[in-house]
Amino acid sequence: MARWRVGVDSGGTFTDICLFEEDEGRLEIWKVPSTPDDPSRGIADAVEQGMRRVAADVNIPPAACVTYFGHGTTIATNALIQHRGITPALLTTAGFRDLLEIGRQKRPDLYDLFADKPLTLVPRNLRLEISERVRHDGEIETPLDLRAVGEAAKKLRAANAGAVAICFLYSFVRPEHEREAKRIVEEELPGVFVCASHEIAPEFREFERLSTTVVNAYLGPVMRGYISKLAPRLAALGMTATAHITQSNGGVIGFETAAAMPVRTVLSGPSTGVVGAQAVGKAAGFENLITFDMGGTSTDVALLKHGEPRLASEATVHGYPVKAPMLDIHTVGAGGGSIAFVDSGGLLKVGPRSAGADPGPVCYGRGNSEPTVTDANIVLQTLNPSYLLGGRMAVRQDLAKQAIGGLAEKLDLSPIETAQGIISVVTANMARAIRVISVQRGHDPRDYTLVAFGGAGPLHAARLARELEIRRILVPRAPGILCAMGLLLTDLRADFAATRLVSLGPDAIEKIQNVFAALEQQAEAWFAREKIAAEVRALQRMVDMRYAGQNYELAVSLPQGPITADSIGLLARGFAQAHERMYGFVADNEPVQLVTFRLEALGRVRKAKINAEPLAGPDAIGAMRERREIWIGEEKSAVPCPIYVRDRLRPGNAFVGPAVVEQMDATTFVLPGMRARVDAYSNMILEAP
Repeated sequence: MARWRVGVDSGGTFTDICLFEEDEGRLEIWKVPSTPDDPSRGIADAVEQGMRRVAADVNIPPAACVTYFGHGTTIATNALIQHRGITPALLTTAGFRDLLEIGRQKRPDLYDLFADKPLTLVPRNLRLEISERVRHDGEIETPLDLRAVGEAAKKLRAANAGAVAICFLYSFVRPEHEREAKRIVEEELPGVFVCASHEIAPEFREFERLSTTVVNAYLGPVMRGYISKLAPRLAALGMTATAHITQSNGGVIGFETAAAMPVRTVLSGPSTGVVGAQAVGKAAGFENLITFDMGGTSTDVALLKHGEPRLASEATVHGYPVKAPMLDIHTVGAGGGSIAFVDSGGLLKVGPRSAGADPGPVCYGRGNSEPTVTDANIVLQTLNPSYLLGGRMAVRQDLAKQAIGGLAEKLDLSPIETAQGIISVVTANMARAIRVISVQRGHDPRDYTLVAFGGAGPLHAARLARELEIRRILVPRAPGILCAMGLLLTDLRADFAATRLVSLGPDAIEKIQNVFAALEQQAEAWFAREKIAAEVRALQRMVDMRYAGQNYELAVSLPQGPITADSIGLLARGFAQAHERMYGFVADNEPVQLVTFRLEALGRVRKAKINAEPLAGPDAIGAMRERREIWIGEEKSAVPCPIYVRDRLRPGNAFVGPAVVEQMDATTFVLPGMRARVDAYSNMILEAP
């Protein structure tokens, strides 16, 4: 019986599936429409349809051939963006009831006096104060008032609280009070989602820890409900493999952990796209990458320096501070389904509002009348004007022209000019997103290769690269499902952290040993829960460090092994290098502090392999199917362009634009004068003249 590893990425418009056969290395891909009303149904449909295409034994359920299943989901992200979570209650230390609203007293925009702050997720009447107090050194100043906790729990039960967050002062140093409060609340409110900050974010900075715990409680019932629907659907298909969900850090975790800590999945969808791009770029020989993942609803971009993505320990996600390890990904509301409109000033705007999967762009013929980016491409004929998904999905160019024409009348432009204007505006939106992660952080995008993927990424990559003066684009073999493929290229992963303020010096050796010993115990417990074999386990240590008096820390790696005087020297040198790289100087005589200790636990899994093939000749004529008139704004006219079939292109083939390359999961547009070639790994490399 063939053994298949399966990755599924649930997007705003399509749900993608990537199937990898372990023995022969066979790779298959498939797409089905997403089901926004119940995403678990779309994932189950993708698995069933994908496995029926490849299963050879008709006597067993196709899903029984699955040995590994991982999927990325936007459940947590969408619930947070659309404020569709469950309003939680909060138990906090007396005197800190309003911290959630006070925050850091920072305005979202320095010069905007009317900028709106994000919705406070816990109304004030559900924020209850508990008499207790732990000092910064772990001493108990005020014992926990057990009766007050019980009374608070009764109030929450009467209020029908759907979730409860518990966050006490300095619980990351001494968590006993939170543990006892959680026990009482769970006894009083059986079945209600309850989480405590020492489990979710055991680090200092009270507001950020509180915010993270509240977000986790807000998303908890949503994620738990989603998993309770998906797990039986997969079981009904005959799947026996352990199911996993992608984390924001690019690794995967089991359903049980995801249900308890949904805040770790707020970037679940795009994170594995970065992992997939990292693997593809490494195989192709490119280390410095900018990833460009354009889907139906949004565009996600990230920067990889020397093949490694930046990992942040804290980020603001849709206005809410979250302390959880996550890849440094920047998102803008620019996708194929982004709606074009004329604003009150008469200017053409695109997004962030999207037509989504249902009803989708106008050309889908499902009732939408507002033009989208996809409709503009259909009118310009850079997208096939008759069908998408390799012929599986018919489209209506007449409806797209009608919608674009209505917008053109408002702008006093021709439909073609309007369609080209939509493409230019959305390109500018995406260019701004890339400048955020590159130029604004000291990186020149011209030194990087743009990796284009997602259903719409390759279609817009050439224009985006020209806007940013990027000279090289890499389009993977299956760009439309790279996020799903990334699920087959990532490891099981969990991150553990503890804040302990320690001065760097010989006296710190024992303290460092003790902190990491405690973290390693947590990691061992996680390995056991996830049933990860000893031979595939790995641990990596990091320490957040700063000069005494600084407000922010820099992460420094610490190799495995006993903590010795040499370890202290490694930390000192690593911090000096990191500080000089970030700030341009080193303060040799200033005392250095170790602040937060981090341990990354990895469970290595067998990954899909990217294999090279022999190069054929440069002649690509055998892959050309037809010619089509395409409107190219730069030419200000329709240009007859060759249409290539991606599956017929062989390694070594080359051609010069203008051209269009079509495949089931994506369409690639090559600008005039741009040279395209296929490398040994079946990637398309586009290079500017």
